[in-house]
Amino acid sequence: MFKKVLIANRGEIACRIIRACHAMNIRAVAIYSEADANALHVQLADEAFLVGPSAVSQSYLQGAKIVEIAKSCNADAVHPGYGLLSENADFAELCQRAGLVFIGPKPAAIARMGSKVQARQVAIAAGVPVVPGSQGAVQDEEQAVQLASEMGYPVMLKASAGGGGIGMVVAHNEADLRSSFASSSKRVLSYFGDGTMYLEKFIERPRHVEIQVLADEHGNAIHLGERECSIQRRHQKIVEESPSTAVTPELREQMGRAALALVRELQYTGVGTVEFLLDTSGKFYFLEMNTRLQVEHPVTEEVMGVDLVQWQLRVAMGQALDAEVMERRQTGHAIECRICAEDPERFFPSPGTITELQLPEGPSVRNEIGVRQGDAITPYYDPMFAKLITYGKDREEARQAMLVALRQYHVAGIKTNLPLLQRVLENEAFAAGDTHTSFLHEQFGL
Repeated sequence: MFKKVLIANRGEIACRIIRACHAMNIRAVAIYSEADANALHVQLADEAFLVGPSAVSQSYLQGAKIVEIAKSCNADAVHPGYGLLSENADFAELCQRAGLVFIGPKPAAIARMGSKVQARQVAIAAGVPVVPGSQGAVQDEEQAVQLASEMGYPVMLKASAGGGGIGMVVAHNEADLRSSFASSSKRVLSYFGDGTMYLEKFIERPRHVEIQVLADEHGNAIHLGERECSIQRRHQKIVEESPSTAVTPELREQMGRAALALVRELQYTGVGTVEFLLDTSGKFYFLEMNTRLQVEHPVTEEVMGVDLVQWQLRVAMGQALDAEVMERRQTGHAIECRICAEDPERFFPSPGTITELQLPEGPSVRNEIGVRQGDAITPYYDPMFAKLITYGKDREEARQAMLVALRQYHVAGIKTNLPLLQRVLENEAFAAGDTHTSFLHEQFGL
């Protein structure tokens, strides 16, 4: 049993993990940068320690310093949340070497899924469908052109070490591919320290559907249904829901089996998400695996009645999945909207002080938030500061609850994406469940 867990993160996810720790009678330790000295997660924690200056590279990405703090305060384990160091195999290994439990999978699994090329190879070995593409890294521009001509345009040029859509380029012809290859490789090298690129056939108007998995160290592994995350801007999700309107019980079973085949191939433990592209014919293809808690985990929690963060903690403590969680089935529908501090017209970050904050309330409403009225949104970190989740007995009830909640959500002092979220939920195509990754571009020209 853990007595104390250090949370190597900030904002709303740090607050979420603190609540889970307290529910299990575990003391929660926060870290904070100079900019976050008065942050909500610092106030909620039992202990808090300064980790460095405001810049994320000098604070929340300082793995060795974080481990040093965890050891000094006698923490048993480190929870990385999402983003930051959550998918950093070196950090996971650093924790283990220091005698700390890393609340997540083994470093080897993180490393294999962290490379898009390796992840694709693991999926193939597990018998999981993959998008037609290069068998490994593309060595140079000429090889990329040759492969593209063989598989047919359009193709997607992707970065092996990429994330958040960085380095992803669609090429509709040879000229597009040649003009993009060098610049994309250079860009991802500067972001991730690895300029390796690979090529896939571009699937037009797919849905982004992901399967939540949970596995323990005793050989038990389950999937907890799907989430649809097709409403994206520049490959960044903004609205997520569960279940997907496109997934039948039969398709859910097929996708779940594929996800669990990958879990077994990796000998994976803990919480993870296997992401797929679903084409218009109902065929699905492996996209990637996120070896951590997802931003959108609350929608699964709502429809499954499972606390995923508490299960992360239990699995990390060596507990086995019990019959109750293994027999869970989806009930109802849940939708999540990401609330971001950004100009809704130009999509620029909108730092500043929150002078007024009024959150929607009600039995079907759940707020996940990392700020209070009077707090400052700084330019140092991701602009998402909150998530709004609604639940209903069916999708329309959840959608209507979300529309009411969005209209009640009031933030002053900064600009937010609330107007865009309202437009999405009001949209006729969204109401009909006709969603895909090009939705915002086709419906709103974004």
